[in-house]
Amino acid sequence: MATLGAVLVIGGASLALGHALDEGSDQAGQQQAGTKRGSATHKGARQARQRHKSARPVKPRKASALPKPALVWAVGDGADGGAAGKQLAQMIASSPLDRFLYLGDVYEGTSLAGFESKYATTYGRLNRFAAPTPGNHEWNWHDAGYDRYWEQTTQRPQPPWYAFALGGWQLLSLNSEADHSSGSAQVSWLRQQLDRRPGFGSCRIAYWHRPFHSGGMHGDAPDIAGLWNPLRGRATIVLNGHDHDMQRFAPLDGITEFVAGSGGRDRYPVHQQPGMRFSNDSEFGALRLRLSPGQASYAFVGLGGQVLDSGTLRCQPG
Repeated sequence: MATLGAVLVIGGASLALGHALDEGSDQAGQQQAGTKRGSATHKGARQARQRHKSARPVKPRKASALPKPALVWAVGDGADGGAAGKQLAQMIASSPLDRFLYLGDVYEGTSLAGFESKYATTYGRLNRFAAPTPGNHEWNWHDAGYDRYWEQTTQRPQPPWYAFALGGWQLLSLNSEADHSSGSAQVSWLRQQLDRRPGFGSCRIAYWHRPFHSGGMHGDAPDIAGLWNPLRGRATIVLNGHDHDMQRFAPLDGITEFVAGSGGRDRYPVHQQPGMRFSNDSEFGALRLRLSPGQASYAFVGLGGQVLDSGTLRCQPG
């Protein structure tokens, strides 16, 4: 980040310096035109140089390279040190992987020791790929557990929400456990991200812990509208955990919502809801996303490697 900032500053300085050189050249030419003969000589030389320059062929600009496709896995609600979560983490680790989105809940994530004994022993093997969001089981104590663990793991402060680009998509890690009202710092930051990066269009994935809609035990969370509403028409996928099962809903406001809380903790029953297109409350598993510019292929994959639900979603770049 610091290097990039330096490059930008240096680039700005180079542009300013370039303008200064152009102006200096003009001034030097005027100073050298001391006599009529000298002026005519320099004028003719300048015209000749200009004719020569205009005759040079213009090289076409190289097309910018498209982002490389990427493979992402997402799951939550399984960091309890148990066998199912460890097996699922091993399945993910043995497959191609560019990013692992942990969708929240560590049992119990109230301290650094809790993270080290529960999260690290379950999904810790994926830490170099991890991009987490906090759950309700750890956020109230995030200073003691979540923040300290991830700062220790990444060697940098852990932000409560953040964004990054991958596979031609913008990914937004949001926080359903922090203030997400319409006037909150988080939602203001979210709106700025959406406005400042118009090139992504609707090619965005947002993820947080508690789902806006769910047929699971916890049900819908109307307060999550604070995060959902700014994403209308500007995101294609939302990922959540919290309910310990797998769910996929039909697009709403242009957004397909997935619940992937099947990471290893005891499972919750799912009840059919309007718009629900898939559910599974009997197996552990994770969501796999293959990202490429303009599209995302998804698959819920069970612990044994079986594909339980799959399809492709398309987005519209800006």
